[in-house]
Amino acid sequence: MTIKTPLVIAVDGPAASGKGTIAKALARHYGLPHMDTGKLYRACGLAVRLAGHDPYDAEAAADAAKAIDATLLDDPDLMNSLNSDYASIVSSHPAVRAALFETQRAFAQQPGGAVLDGRDIGTVIAPDALAKLFVTASPEVRAQRRHAELAGRARETGGADQTLADVMADIAARDARDSGRSAAPLVRAPDAALLDTSDLGIRAAVDAAIALVERARQHGGR
Repeated sequence: MTIKTPLVIAVDGPAASGKGTIAKALARHYGLPHMDTGKLYRACGLAVRLAGHDPYDAEAAADAAKAIDATLLDDPDLMNSLNSDYASIVSSHPAVRAALFETQRAFAQQPGGAVLDGRDIGTVIAPDALAKLFVTASPEVRAQRRHAELAGRARETGGADQTLADVMADIAARDARDSGRSAAPLVRAPDAALLDTSDLGIRAAVDAAIALVERARQHGGR
């Protein structure tokens, strides 16, 4: 009797690289549950904001992470630029990452497999994942994507628009925080396949990701 290895797919990468879009597409393609782990940190950041705490206050951030309100995951403010900064800051606290570890780990260990995207999936949350992708793109392309996304959201909500220069600065600051933190920094796992989406449309990027997952599955003997 052949025992099949659960298909766990770890998708890591910096902000606006396309990892979330790719992870969702992979989940649909393989019929697997998907977790955007960044939303957990965004919810933690939003909880800190709503409570009026400083995101650099590690104790307050850890308390928020231990008592995540599920309704915050659907809050309209979850994805705005200010909350992105809060999420990036609170995620640098080791106690916050420890508080959210088990939730992510349990999701990754489902019997049939799962797709998770974030910044430490292949290195910390699911180091034994059958398929690991590190999705990236040039800072300029990522800033353009995020600027277009934020502009569209501003039109829908009537909020203020950000300049491309501001978005570029935010991207650079977040990259520095994500890569420079002591707890689970953003790094490419040694066995993660690199997927640069700088010159790829969504369909081409998804096709490339599926091909990389299939290669990993063949190598893994499923």
